[in-house]
Amino acid sequence: MSMIQEFKTFAMRGNVVDMAVGIILGGAFGKIVSSFVADVIMPPIGLIIGGVNFTNLSITMKEAAGDAAAVTLNYGKFIQSVVDFVIIAFAIFIAIKAMNALKKKEELAPASPPPPSREETLLAEIRDLLKEK
Repeated sequence: MSMIQEFKTFAMRGNVVDMAVGIILGGAFGKIVSSFVADVIMPPIGLIIGGVNFTNLSITMKEAAGDAAAVTLNYGKFIQSVVDFVIIAFAIFIAIKAMNALKKKEELAPASPPPPSREETLLAEIRDLLKEK
């Protein structure tokens, strides 16, 4: 089998396609959550703690000199990233919890009993005939 055929077989498996869709949706979800945190959650929090814009929170380690830019430690962006992570992690936790609940329901659903074997059917017929006599 040529390398191209092997790759085609690999790429067309359901798991790989599902994973690609998940990665694309995850990237889009990450952008939505980042925007939600930066534009909706952090401004009110900043307002509550004294009108602070979290993206501007930083510690200057070295002032700008000539052509060299200032060296800053941007801890406000880090705080915002941590909030992003917590929201995404919580959303994934809820999704996995829901999937596990659905799996448990499928496992707990009683399966229909198997049909009686040939011997059981014959014995039932014999029993019924004996009852009639």
